Amino acid sequence: MSSLERRIPPPVVTLLAVALAWLLARLAPGLAYPLPARVPIAILLVLAGVGLAWSGLRTFRKARTTPDPRTPEKSTSVVQGGPYRFTRNPMYLGLAIALLGVCAYLANPLALVAVIVFIAYITRWQIIPEERALAAKFGETYANYRRSVRRWL
Repeated sequence: MSSLERRIPPPVVTLLAVALAWLLARLAPGLAYPLPARVPIAILLVLAGVGLAWSGLRTFRKARTTPDPRTPEKSTSVVQGGPYRFTRNPMYLGLAIALLGVCAYLANPLALVAVIVFIAYITRWQIIPEERALAAKFGETYANYRRSVRRWL
């Protein structure tokens, strides 16, 4: 296991990605574009993202399994209800959608690099190690779930 795997809590990674988006938008102000209704669009995306992440968290709590992504080996079950029916990672997907909302607010295409970096980082350093741990713990049950539900969408 690499030293970065499952070490940085995803909300911290999200805040770092928001800072990156803001920095990139400020470094290239000439790329900014007028986005009609950017504030309502941004608010809608952030609320949708937070709502999806919250729904994933609530579903974990109802299943009485750990929501802490740094310790997937403490999971008590493979959660397949709620938003986990259409994405294996609704909390991460929700954070990515909220980050898209921030990018919409910034109205600078360069800020979207932060979304790509976020997704790449979370996939490599968080999701893949989680999947390894869940496969080791739940075997065929998790393998069947992985075959039937996509990682992101």
